[in-house]
Amino acid sequence: MDSSQNESPAGPRRSQRDRKQPKRIDAITNSGKRKRTADSDADEDADAGEEDATEEYHAPKPKPARKTAKPAAKKPRTQRGRKVKDPEDALFDPEQLAKDTKINSDNPLYNAIMNPSAALQGTAEDFLESLQQHSGTALAELINLILRSCGCNDSVDEDQAVDYDGVVDALDHFTEGLKQESSPTYPLTSKNPIFKKFRTHLSEFFARLISSAADLGVLYTSDLIPTLQTWVVAMSSSQIRSFRHTSTAVALDVEAALCDVTRGVEKEVEVLGRQREGEKKRRAKGGASAKDKELEGKLKEVKQRAAKLDEFLKEFIDGVFVHRFRDLDPVIRTECITSLGIFFKKHPSHFLSTSYLRYVGWVLSDSATHARLAAVKALQIVYSSSVADGVLTSLNHFTERFKPRLVEMAEADVDVGVRVGVLNVLEEIEKSGMLEEEERERLGGLVFCEEMRVRKAVSGFVRGVWEEWVEQRDVEMGGKSKDDKKRMGIKGIAALLVTWGEALDKVLGDDEDDEDGIEAKRTRTRPEIAALSTGRHKSGGGNRTALAAEALWDELDPVTDWSGILDMLLLDHSASTDQGSSSNGRSKKGKKGRKPTKSKGATSQDVDDDDETESVHVDDSWRLEEVEEGILLELLVASLAKTKKEAIGGKKGEEEAVANEITRALMKGLPRLFVKYQTDENRIKDVLVLPTLMNLDLYLEMRAINDYSNLWDDILKQFLTHASPGILALAMNSITYLLSATSLSNTNSTKILELEDELSSVLRAALADREEIEVASFNEDEVLSLGSTCMRLRILAGTRDMTGWIEDDEGGKQSKVWDLLNAIAERGRLGYKDEEVMIEQVLHLLTLHIIWKGKALTTDPSPSAEEVRHRENLVLQREVLLEKLMEYAIGTQSNTVEGVQRTAFKNLLDLHVLFSAAQTIAADGSQLSTATVALTMEDEAQYRCAGYVQAEIERYAEIVQEGDEEENKSDDGSDVDSGDENDTAKKAKKKGKGATKPATTEKEDDDANSRARLEEEYVFIDVMSTFLRAIRAGAIHVRHGAILLAHYGRLGPSFDLCTKVIVEILREAGMFNDDGDLVVLVVTQALQEAFTLILDSVVPDETNAVQLAKQLASCFVVRGVQLSIVRRLDSEYIVQIHTNLISWLGKRLSTYQSNNNKKSLKRTILCFRVLTQMLSVIQNREALQIKAHMDQVLAEAKVEVSPTSSLWEPQRAYERRLTSKDKEKVPGTKTRKATGKGKAKSLTMVTTDEESEVEHLVDRNVEQDKAPAATRTRKRPQRKIASRARARAAEQQSDRDADDTAEENTATPKSRPRPRPAYKSKNKSPAKDVTATDMEDTTAAVPSAPSPQDKTPQSPLTPAESDLDDAPPSRKRARTDEDEGQEAAEVPTAESATEGGDDEGEGYMQVRRKRARH
Repeated sequence: MDSSQNESPAGPRRSQRDRKQPKRIDAITNSGKRKRTADSDADEDADAGEEDATEEYHAPKPKPARKTAKPAAKKPRTQRGRKVKDPEDALFDPEQLAKDTKINSDNPLYNAIMNPSAALQGTAEDFLESLQQHSGTALAELINLILRSCGCNDSVDEDQAVDYDGVVDALDHFTEGLKQESSPTYPLTSKNPIFKKFRTHLSEFFARLISSAADLGVLYTSDLIPTLQTWVVAMSSSQIRSFRHTSTAVALDVEAALCDVTRGVEKEVEVLGRQREGEKKRRAKGGASAKDKELEGKLKEVKQRAAKLDEFLKEFIDGVFVHRFRDLDPVIRTECITSLGIFFKKHPSHFLSTSYLRYVGWVLSDSATHARLAAVKALQIVYSSSVADGVLTSLNHFTERFKPRLVEMAEADVDVGVRVGVLNVLEEIEKSGMLEEEERERLGGLVFCEEMRVRKAVSGFVRGVWEEWVEQRDVEMGGKSKDDKKRMGIKGIAALLVTWGEALDKVLGDDEDDEDGIEAKRTRTRPEIAALSTGRHKSGGGNRTALAAEALWDELDPVTDWSGILDMLLLDHSASTDQGSSSNGRSKKGKKGRKPTKSKGATSQDVDDDDETESVHVDDSWRLEEVEEGILLELLVASLAKTKKEAIGGKKGEEEAVANEITRALMKGLPRLFVKYQTDENRIKDVLVLPTLMNLDLYLEMRAINDYSNLWDDILKQFLTHASPGILALAMNSITYLLSATSLSNTNSTKILELEDELSSVLRAALADREEIEVASFNEDEVLSLGSTCMRLRILAGTRDMTGWIEDDEGGKQSKVWDLLNAIAERGRLGYKDEEVMIEQVLHLLTLHIIWKGKALTTDPSPSAEEVRHRENLVLQREVLLEKLMEYAIGTQSNTVEGVQRTAFKNLLDLHVLFSAAQTIAADGSQLSTATVALTMEDEAQYRCAGYVQAEIERYAEIVQEGDEEENKSDDGSDVDSGDENDTAKKAKKKGKGATKPATTEKEDDDANSRARLEEEYVFIDVMSTFLRAIRAGAIHVRHGAILLAHYGRLGPSFDLCTKVIVEILREAGMFNDDGDLVVLVVTQALQEAFTLILDSVVPDETNAVQLAKQLASCFVVRGVQLSIVRRLDSEYIVQIHTNLISWLGKRLSTYQSNNNKKSLKRTILCFRVLTQMLSVIQNREALQIKAHMDQVLAEAKVEVSPTSSLWEPQRAYERRLTSKDKEKVPGTKTRKATGKGKAKSLTMVTTDEESEVEHLVDRNVEQDKAPAATRTRKRPQRKIASRARARAAEQQSDRDADDTAEENTATPKSRPRPRPAYKSKNKSPAKDVTATDMEDTTAAVPSAPSPQDKTPQSPLTPAESDLDDAPPSRKRARTDEDEGQEAAEVPTAESATEGGDDEGEGYMQVRRKRARH
């Protein structure tokens, strides 16, 4: 290297290993060299002379450097200068990098990649120069670069780098070193910010290296690729993930660079071929010229390079990609498929073949979302026009093979991004005409998908299908005018939506025709369900046609052309024959409502007689079918709503202009739509939405009051003639919208009074000539008519105060509507199923009347006489209604049907919530108006309400169970045919897990989402939410919420959300209201009910109860930041819950054991697993109390707990949790700090005086029945033990003294000892005491949470020992066979103690614990 270049500022820069970083940091770019500033150039040139002279790397040419340094004005515009304030912070320090990343900085190539300001092009050129001069050294540095990129600090020398036979052994050595590292990290996956762009820099380096090597010819003459291929292929099969991942990334980057080189070589071959052919034509008559021979030689040499490149490409694919595309790590699989997509784009002539496309097809079924997404993106590249031109025909085999999988992914992939990508691929496939008609229908149905991104993605596909449909229709019908083609486009979108909707219904298993009939039948019995469907019609959105319109808004012009859609709907599309016409005998010619007419205020009766409109002939090319008219009407509503929404926030006055334009069009067309669809229940729903999209003030501006009055008449006609709850609700919504027009209040008042008078006349006419309405007989038509009238009144009263109308008697000339409604409500006692809807509506109406009257109450302390009469009247009417509701809902003598009982129950609770005595103060502190007429529910009524809720829960549980049983039968139907169980097993085996599981899941989803199941769930949750609302308001005591808690996890997630309300109430009561007794009462009752469900085999296991216990445990503590305890329930209440439940379980255990009921005994023991979940917040004092109580209960119940039986494992786990609490430090007690060697011994000094106190309580209770006459002795605990041998000897002597009843010492009183530093000990026996030596030596071996394996003996127990309770094993040394035999021999006698030490003490402690329990 010339030294003058280092001295000249304009000379080329060098990329050195230990150079300083420039002042400013520039982000890496994807193409070209990274730019540097003039200041950085000066710094680098100044430092160049001080660097190592032996460095062989050369800097790039000086021209780019001069260009970068010239525009000094651009310096402030660069972002890198702003990030670095101190020049010293911008210096690249390899040593500091090595310390931070724990990766050695001894490789110059690795340092150059890590250096943000290094010129990678110069680095690559310097490396190639070094490769030509010292091949082995350069190759070793390249291999070491890969090792550093793997996070490996091992290195290879020049001999190892070219020793191809020793590559595997060297990698094995490196692998063993990496396995010993605790947390191996490597740059590709590290979250260290310094490695953020490492992957990009590494790819750029290899791309520049291969490109420069090809330009210099080194790529074909040196061992660069063979050496790199040998090491990378071997590393890609390593067990270490960092080796596999990094080597795969390097191999794929090199492959991508080789693709670029190969593409250039192919172009060179093509150019030389054309030149040679041209030369041959020019010298066709002469002999071979020198230039021809020269071209032939060049062509031969270029072809040799191309063959070598193809060989390199194949080696990397066969050695790395073929194995790693199915790697266990999804990241590596994703890398492979992503790179394959790049290969498709860079070198399509080589890679766009079935042999490579199949890898993408296989990954389409990958379990990793990112891998599937990478495969889809690769296919997007394949089917793009720029790549697929000329090779699309070769994709037919691949497309036909994997097309079903692509359609399946588009429909049901769990990731929305994958679905969107697949839809883009299928759109390109559709352009080539390779999709079947069935597949097109399935894809078209996705325009109704709930995911907005999916609908938007499929809109392009829909546009292509629509254009094809219109073009085909135009060809079939011949040349049509512009208007006809426009109408054909509108018909086309309607026809396609109908086709796709029917296909979607077929897939979902719904029959549209049958669905309408079933829905109509169902809505007559459950109006609250039908009311749900009206929500999607309000404001013109929510149904699936509206979803499709929103997705296609920017793609299809017919969707935005609401005017054209309205014109088509106003025409008569009935066929020449009277088949299925719904036009009510209209003529074949319709009136085009968009033409200027004189019938601006035409009524619904004279629209068909308007002869001044221009007749429009309905052409067969765009004639609408009946079902298409329905879709087009929904599309009109959606288009109008979307148009108004788009106008909001636009230019000034645009919103008003759009609203006025819509209103003027609907003023002419809406009356005709009412006439056309007034008998069609499905279509009239959409027509009733249209008035809410109008600007009603325009009627007054245009002086079209008659038209407005006619609009009222049309809406009221639908309200008075239809009986469907959905239509009535939508009509009421339109009426409410009309009433909001204050400028037209005179017309509104007149029309609403007409409606009330009409309803009153209809009601009185239905009840005329019947003196005793309570017992009168009604035929079916009368019941339906009366029920519809009551429903209209209830819907009207839901939005309007009708108390005056209900109580009006016209001066005594006629009976009040209140009296008539009460008389109808009395018929609920008869229990007629046909009158269920009628009675439900009447009860709702009466409740609404009381609510409206309650709203009129005042808080005036000195009310007027009229207000007093109003209050008294309210109380009187409320008592009358409550009497009926109580009788129907929770009465014992009533014969009401199910629906009436449910309605009465909800209204009963609603009234008590409204007038609750517990809710008399508003949020601002003022008194509520309902406080003067507060209402309180008696305890007996509350218990009856709880009983009704319990009955509803059981009813719904049966429905859920029946659905599950039907599902299981349908799943097993194919296997039940064969009586041989082996055949069934074989069938199941043939199907395999992958085949049977999706089918079962699909059936479960279909069952759970079926209309009947959802309706049942809605009705059930409605009752539960009403009950919860009453509890929250204080109308019903919270203790009755235990009924809901007991069934947690049994009835679905919606019900579980309801139970969480009770948990919140309990937490508030216990933590903030100091009402711990309430928490004890509700939690105990809830868990007892849950235990009963387990014991009665209502639920299969204790899983639901365990989850309930976890929820209830949140009532005991309030946690703050980082789970810190902010507030805690008093420990006495938690102990009381455990003791109550243990006593309850103890009685069952005693009963089942005496009856030898093993099944119930097992289920009772499982309940201890539930109690374990509520031990997380108790302290050791409470744990000792609970354990003592459990020991006492089990002793009184005469229940023997086996230490080895798996049956008692839940109880032993519960006891272990209690014991583990004993290891914790108690606040207020002193403990010795463990230091050094005394750490293990210090574990013995953690027990508390409360343990002795609780044990004395157990001793006192048990000794009353079983204590010997002799006085028991208890030695005073000793403070110190000289040595472990003396401790063992003292323990043995203490056991002998305690067992020998003849030797008596001074008796220790049973009073509570004074608090003192305590020692940890095992549970004492009431038959004999344990000395301090016993406590210290035995507890030192007790683990804080022993496992069941530790408790299981390794040798068979003797008959006397098999019934003993388990004791925590010693951790001092392993138990030998001699110890086990010695222990088995000593336990029955317990008279002698040998040198067994710990083992003897442990076995002997088992005997003493048995005495304590029995």
